Amino acid sequence: MGRQDQSTNAACQGKQHFSHPHILKLIVNSAESDTLTCNACEQQNIINKPNFYGCNSCQYFLHENCVNAPRFLDHSSHPFHHLTLLPIPTYSSRSYTCNACGSTGNGFSFSCAPCQFDIHMQCASCPSSILVDKHPHHLGIHFGSPYEDKNIEYNCDICTVIMNKDDWLYYCAECDFGSHLHCAILSPEVGVFPRQQGPNPAVETINAVNEAHEKIIAAQLRALTEARGREAALDLF
Repeated sequence: MGRQDQSTNAACQGKQHFSHPHILKLIVNSAESDTLTCNACEQQNIINKPNFYGCNSCQYFLHENCVNAPRFLDHSSHPFHHLTLLPIPTYSSRSYTCNACGSTGNGFSFSCAPCQFDIHMQCASCPSSILVDKHPHHLGIHFGSPYEDKNIEYNCDICTVIMNKDDWLYYCAECDFGSHLHCAILSPEVGVFPRQQGPNPAVETINAVNEAHEKIIAAQLRALTEARGREAALDLF
């Protein structure tokens, strides 16, 4: 009996994603993936060069990290409501302005519709504190101006451009050193999302329903295996 080639099996793997009606296939050609742009984060290859999943007939591609992004997120920048992952902007302009970095987005966003609050996936992934080579201390993330007087203007200490007082920034209070998100992190790694701040009833309900559904499917498969044999169960799967 021949041993199956694991690389062949990996190439046949696919994932169903809520944002697209077709199965997304794993792209194993690294040369091809170097030219692709992710429909979710709108970036090409990022720091750790994750795998791409895609539908070639629709020219729809997602980084593996973006495929695995949570549908709901509790983020400390917007503590009163949970954020929902949207595959397309819901505004008539078919774009949104990110409340974190101030730039326009056309891909996925974490959004709160009642508040018209939208942030890029990569902005949602920004760590709470970082070290940069331009400054010896940790910089903590601030969701807006770090000063009590919100009318004070300030520059990014890396690129020297005047910053928008509503945009997020990384800041060291001891040295009064601040920077844009994109100056401190050239390419945030999508997929490293903050820990949830506390229980959210809506998210817990959805997770409970999904878990119950998975248990029912597992029980059905076990019963089918016992009644009709392993081959029938695999066919169903």
